[in-house]
Amino acid sequence: MITSATVILNLKNVDFSDEQFYQLCQDNQNWQLERTTKGELIIMPPVGGVSGNREADLNAEVVIWNRQTQLGRVFSSSTIFRLPNGGVSEACRQAYRSPDVAWVASDRWQSLTPEEQEKFPPLCPDFVIELRSRTDSLTQLQEKMPEYLNSGLRLGWLINPQAQQVEISRPNQTVEIVHLPASLSGEDVLPGFVLDLPIF
Repeated sequence: MITSATVILNLKNVDFSDEQFYQLCQDNQNWQLERTTKGELIIMPPVGGVSGNREADLNAEVVIWNRQTQLGRVFSSSTIFRLPNGGVSEACRQAYRSPDVAWVASDRWQSLTPEEQEKFPPLCPDFVIELRSRTDSLTQLQEKMPEYLNSGLRLGWLINPQAQQVEISRPNQTVEIVHLPASLSGEDVLPGFVLDLPIF
């Protein structure tokens, strides 16, 4: 039975190999699974229509820009990335994360082996968008950004329709909060990309 609630299991004393976590995800394809640096297994149900439509629109905007520039690869929320440095200490667990929208520069993507590209890519995207749905915990989404930044993220947007704002994360900078409506720039990460966000 699929519910609308996110489930968090404390598995800090359970170690998954990359292959075991990959197989766990393959065996449970109706669920979106993530693992935090604290050893939590997050089990997320499918999103509803409103969030699914917003996510598709965001992905389309990045895809259109990328087709014009040919600078990298765009990934949907179905893609799980194995973050190379998810934690800030050796005690932290390997993080596996699925941004709602992700973009990786071509040279970084091409540096992976075919097997690494086929499974859970062992890198952090250069750019991510996290879109808060009605049932998402804001705190859990905010905790993802430091994991991304510690692993090489160059620009991240956390879009929060409930608060009508976007939290912009950049390396070695405090989080910038922008209120909607807004035009967001891809800066030097996605050169020339501008996303116009209305009031939701």
